[in-house]
Amino acid sequence: MAMLPFCGYNMADYFGHWLTLGEHADASKLPRVFYVNWFRKDEDGKFMWPGYGENSRVLEWIFRRCEGEAEAHETPLGLVPHAGDLNIDGLDLDASTLEALITVDEAAVSAELPQIEAHLATFGADLPEPVRAQFEALKERLGAAV
Repeated sequence: MAMLPFCGYNMADYFGHWLTLGEHADASKLPRVFYVNWFRKDEDGKFMWPGYGENSRVLEWIFRRCEGEAEAHETPLGLVPHAGDLNIDGLDLDASTLEALITVDEAAVSAELPQIEAHLATFGADLPEPVRAQFEALKERLGAAV
């Protein structure tokens, strides 16, 4: 939500615009959406992913995934790559760090639900129902009550 300060109109309307666009489009021509947290840190406060110069490795997996050539496993947040599907050749990235990078910490995500709910509440009745429904579905996948 980094763009909120720069948006010139109601963000709930913005969300609704994109949802409406998607409803009327050929689903096979819509872009695929992926989420990556490049800024995840370890217990020592150091970034786990080796840096921007290596982001193309994740993009490579995304392209292969879009072409049906890479596998993924399901998490409450969506699909993530298997460790063996990311090209980490030449990186100083041990197996435990890679595993942590592709693991969804369900307890941590659950702990953020009240903050997400409070953010969504700022849109009031303008929040599109599909956004609200996705949040409720996330809570259900996590087995959480907010």
